[in-house]
Amino acid sequence: MRGRVHPFRLRQHSIMAHPVLFAALLAGVMSLLAARSAMAHVDVGVHIGAPVYAAPAPVYVAPPPPVVYAPRYHGWHGDRYWDGRRWYGRHEWRGRHHHYRHHHQGHHHYRHHGRHGHHRHGH
Repeated sequence: MRGRVHPFRLRQHSIMAHPVLFAALLAGVMSLLAARSAMAHVDVGVHIGAPVYAAPAPVYVAPPPPVVYAPRYHGWHGDRYWDGRRWYGRHEWRGRHHHYRHHHQGHHHYRHHGRHGHHRHGH
């Protein structure tokens, strides 16, 4: 069978002989494969809802400390007793506070009110 050409070889020669035909056939096969893979797709959706108001988290604020006033002491201060004006009229206080004696010179409180600050009747 020398003069006869095998049918497979004939087709192989005819496809290879026309490169444009080969390129078109290759493009068709590729497009079929691409169309098939396009059928298997993944959907991605973006949903935009209405605006939502979220209340802020509650904040705890400690109450202020209670107001406490320091007591005001009348009476003993160290080794001396104090009850207001009576202490300032005492001789011991005037002896310790020379500035008071010079500032109030001539105004001797104890002469009018007695040694302990009490008012003496009849004088």
